[in-house]
Amino acid sequence: MSVRQEVRDRILVVHIEREAKRNAIDVETALGIDAALNRLDDDPELWVGVLTGTRTVFSAGTDLKDGLDFRTERGGEYGVIRRRRVKPLVAAVEGVAFGGGFEIALACDLVVASAGARFALPETLRGLVPTSGALFRVIRALPLHVAKELLITGAELSAEQARQFGFVNRVTEAGQALEGALAVAEEICASSPVAVRAVLDAVAAQLADDDRRGWEETARAMETIRGSADSREGIAAFFERREPRWTGR
Repeated sequence: MSVRQEVRDRILVVHIEREAKRNAIDVETALGIDAALNRLDDDPELWVGVLTGTRTVFSAGTDLKDGLDFRTERGGEYGVIRRRRVKPLVAAVEGVAFGGGFEIALACDLVVASAGARFALPETLRGLVPTSGALFRVIRALPLHVAKELLITGAELSAEQARQFGFVNRVTEAGQALEGALAVAEEICASSPVAVRAVLDAVAAQLADDDRRGWEETARAMETIRGSADSREGIAAFFERREPRWTGR
């Protein structure tokens, strides 16, 4: 199994464990995340979730060999991206959170990252566009010009930069992101779970219209690049491990 669940009192820890593939998400992994978060949603004894990778990597996003982003009924892409949650979910990030991995972190409520964590959206370097929420969530999470730079250059953001911009809540020492996220989760558990869920539901309701527009614009961007020569070239170059030769078509 590529996803492991662990219960610590009121906290459900979801581990993505596909390190040989940099925790890239395939169908099995998406189903594993979905099952874990369904459990978090449905079990009244669980109050907070922590989503993490391994000690060296959070997630490099979609496993391109497995095709396009797989959606589950309740969670959408990766089992988490479109999930309407009322229980808080904390991302614990070690190493890279690239592409869909960054988008998974953007879908969480809080982010704890180790000092060596890095965030990036490299899709345009492959002739693609982010498809799992980054086109609208990253411009809410970061200053607009910083977000644009990430989206159109593939530039990386360090954990400390992400904290300074307000996306990362806390930065830990290397290897300590999970411990830091568990500490945050325990702090959340000191609050009334009814009140916490009411707050998150109210916040989500206020963002719902923006999210709908964001998904519409994401679909439009995907249609623009679908079937383009550049998208085919970008994917081919990725698998052939060479620089792409863009034509602008």
